[in-house]
Amino acid sequence: MRWLERLRGPRTDTEPDPDPMTEALAAATAGDYQTALKIWEPLARAGVARAQNNIGACFAEGLGVPRDRELALKWLRLAAAAGDPVGERNYAAFHMQGVTGSDPDYGIAAEYYRRAAERGDAPAQDMLSWMLLEGEVVPADPAEAFAWAERAATAGIATSMTRLGMLYHNAIAVERQPEKAVYWWRKGALAGDPDAQAMLGAACHTGTGIVRDDVQALAWLLRATEGGSALAKPFLGPVRDSLSAPEIAEAERRAAEALSAEAP
Repeated sequence: MRWLERLRGPRTDTEPDPDPMTEALAAATAGDYQTALKIWEPLARAGVARAQNNIGACFAEGLGVPRDRELALKWLRLAAAAGDPVGERNYAAFHMQGVTGSDPDYGIAAEYYRRAAERGDAPAQDMLSWMLLEGEVVPADPAEAFAWAERAATAGIATSMTRLGMLYHNAIAVERQPEKAVYWWRKGALAGDPDAQAMLGAACHTGTGIVRDDVQALAWLLRATEGGSALAKPFLGPVRDSLSAPEIAEAERRAAEALSAEAP
């Protein structure tokens, strides 16, 4: 996720009239970070947590100011301490990398992802779900991972949609339900997640949870490959080999089309 996207989030009750923040975000969206920073700085110094978060994000990535991870840490810590969920999530993301970029503190990262998740921040819910499923940063808890993924997916986070599909497909923390796996993979695929597209393509090829359709399978696998998903690779060759030249051409045509909710 890009830092500009991390600037966005619901207002808190402690924030002032939205006009300055809206103006600043519009400037940042247009790439004019210097104007945005001029608006955010007095607000941040006055204690507005979202402005503190946004300044921290700019220092973390060198947006309108020289990159300075120490200053980024200062501002993100203030935003997180004030209870801003986006600030908590960005503070957690910062510690996943570490102050120098090579000294991560996974304990702090996990703590603040959880804080943001509990405040309803969907990207933090997605990260917490991933951590709980992988079991490398925090002890594995597949049932809790499923619960957070479901909340994040319902809020529109594509990677959690994909994860839910995997959990239903592999019967992790839930009864195996191929149709529900396909449901979530399709939602993730339409939202542009390459791994969801790969798994939906695989399901179309095997007829698992959906009617088998190798033309549509190839179309999804081609989209997934274009998006960089390694999950598509094992299926791409066998699916292509099962099709005639006209069928391959049709799959390539579908893969080149813009995604829409009406896609097969």
